[in-house]
Amino acid sequence: MNELVHKVRGVDHAAFPTFNPKATIIFYRDVLGFPVVHATCALGWGAGGHPDFIHFFFDIGQGDRLAFFYYFGVEPYEDTEIPELLKRARHLAIHVDSEEDLLEYRRRLDASNHPCELQVRHETVESIYVTDPNGYLIEVTRPLREITVEDDIDANMSADALMAVVDEDEPTLEAFYRIKAQIIADRFAGEPTEVSFA
Repeated sequence: MNELVHKVRGVDHAAFPTFNPKATIIFYRDVLGFPVVHATCALGWGAGGHPDFIHFFFDIGQGDRLAFFYYFGVEPYEDTEIPELLKRARHLAIHVDSEEDLLEYRRRLDASNHPCELQVRHETVESIYVTDPNGYLIEVTRPLREITVEDDIDANMSADALMAVVDEDEPTLEAFYRIKAQIIADRFAGEPTEVSFA
């Protein structure tokens, strides 16, 4: 099997629709401090009946951008068919380097009309969460430790176990753990391992 050459350099931009561009610009530019760096105005663009729009971009660091579309004449709609849990799964996570940086964004949010909703430590990161004026979940996250080669190995075994468990009649987390344990046992059978608690 040929190794794929990894050419991707990161996120150019993530894009979402907005029905309230004024609140969106105030939240991202004025509260969070992300400068507006680009805007594309399109009159009569696209296939028949495509609405005119403005596509505007915020700089979120490292050359990455967060973008929004405002479509003229398009009315807001509700995602009534999508369960709230799945709506909340769709989110953008923005990386910061330190606890100080994370707490500064928490301070900015708490002083705004969009206070922080949750602050939590995951396995390798600490994150704060807020819902933006459009109803999108935004995460600001900092690393708690460096990601190691062992994390990469574990992630690949988790991916293999996930692909296997979804083929079962009733996939569960318990079945995932069982399959992952078997993958670990199969891959490392007979290999001596050294455990360090340093």
